[in-house]
This record gives sequence, C-alpha cells and structure tokens, in this order.
Amino acid sequence: METVLIAFAAALAIAVPAIATAWAQSKIGSAGAGAMAEKPEVSGTIIVLLAIPETMVILGFVVAVMIILYLK
Repeated sequence: METVLIAFAAALAIAVPAIATAWAQSKIGSAGAGAMAEKPEVSGTIIVLLAIPETMVILGFVVAVMIILYLK
C-alpha cells in the first residue's frame, strides 16, 4: 500500500503542474498570436513567455524523482 501512495504522490507532482502549464500556455499562446499579428517584432518575447511555464513541469518532475528516491 505504501508503494501505491508513493507512486500516486509522484504522479500528482507531475500531473498538477502539467495541467496548470497547459492552461497558462493556452492563454499566452492566444494572446501572443494576436500580438504578433499586430507587431511581428515581438515574436522573441512571445517565445520566452511560452517557455517560462514549462519550468513548472520540470520542477514537478524533479519533485517526483525526489519523492520516489527518498521514500523508496
């Protein structure tokens, strides 16, 4: 039972930030498309703004690995 709870905690550590990142990127992407239609020179800024939420998933992965390795 303990192994199941550890696996579930690790899965949640990745799933919750992934869902939040998907939501954030959908909002940033639609706003970025509108901004680039008016000012094409902001494309670099939009790419950076789209990459920032990805750090949540990377940190969630790190936490999941720490959960699995520490509690094993």
